[in-house]
Amino acid sequence: MSDSTASPPGRILPTIVFSQFAGTSLWFAGNAVLPELQQVLQLQETGLSLMTSAVQFGFIIGTLCFAFLSLADRVSPRLLFLICALSGALANALVLTVATSVTGVLLLRAITGFLLAGIYPVGMKIAASWYSGKLGKAIGYLVGALVLGTAFPHLLRGIGATLPWQTMLLTVSALAAVGGVLMYLLVPEGPFLSKGAKFDISNMFRVFKVPDFRAAALGYFGHMWELYTLWAFTPFILTYVLKDTPANLISIYSFMVIAAGAVGCIGGGYLSQYWGSGRVAFIQLLFSGLCCFLSVMVFNEPQLLLPFLIFWGVVVAGDSPQFSTLSAKTAPPHLVGTALTVVTSIGFTITIVSIQVTSFLLQILPPQHTFLWLAAGPVFGLLALRRLVVK
Repeated sequence: MSDSTASPPGRILPTIVFSQFAGTSLWFAGNAVLPELQQVLQLQETGLSLMTSAVQFGFIIGTLCFAFLSLADRVSPRLLFLICALSGALANALVLTVATSVTGVLLLRAITGFLLAGIYPVGMKIAASWYSGKLGKAIGYLVGALVLGTAFPHLLRGIGATLPWQTMLLTVSALAAVGGVLMYLLVPEGPFLSKGAKFDISNMFRVFKVPDFRAAALGYFGHMWELYTLWAFTPFILTYVLKDTPANLISIYSFMVIAAGAVGCIGGGYLSQYWGSGRVAFIQLLFSGLCCFLSVMVFNEPQLLLPFLIFWGVVVAGDSPQFSTLSAKTAPPHLVGTALTVVTSIGFTITIVSIQVTSFLLQILPPQHTFLWLAAGPVFGLLALRRLVVK
């Protein structure tokens, strides 16, 4: 049996999943220590908002630069992952040395976000190089790990963990470094890794000329319009509807809602082997869009809120790995890394717009009516995705 058809060694998928989780934990390290940093830096709420957004903006700039230079297709993905994981770990740890400077902390968090552009999309390319036939399942595990990382700070606050914030930052840095080293040592170049592209400024635009890739990308953009806005405002929704609920329970409930997305990611990955990634993404995006419409009624029913949000949490994130799978499969083989990177960059830019618009609408509309508008994303995504479902 040839290398291209043989089953990958058993260590490959667990190593990729762990390394991806370890590397992307840098993304949310700031979330877990925000109260302490706010106290040390004497930040007001506006300053806190800036610090929370710094990683997001850094990631967007990083993905644009990586896509512009086609780095993910010109450099060995495992080497790029190692360099970015080690550099990101260092930038995260250096926050300890500038903890009295708002500017210094913001800059280091933005640098960390920039380096995550060489971890999150590149980890998906590494998976694509090993799991061509079962890519939906493999990326389902990868994004599931990322979702759990997103939810973890809420659990940490909910159970009242009291680790010193310095220890927490150093632990996350060590974890990211170990993940990068393990990826480099235990995951060789996959049999489906295409020959790298030469530098060409048009690479990041050329991928959108492929109709199937364009359909997958537009579907993903509609999904991102909804995803991070729901995650960002989950604690607000719970607090507003479940009045007088203790803060620690709100945090635990928030963890449950966001972490439920891992079930959708992994379960959708298995279903994609039978139904195909396009159909799984379409069904989950359809259900999450319906949740946007139903929120108008459910937000007036406290007893239904938590199970409703948990279901919404499953489907709102569950289609994400299938969109990445569709993007990887429909992109030109020699530009898979660039394609994943540029699509991710645009998707995260969309999340910032969506979050800011939602924040504005909450000032002029009651919450029961505010989240209805998120349905625009799923509706747009479903229309774009039809091309890949009817085939």
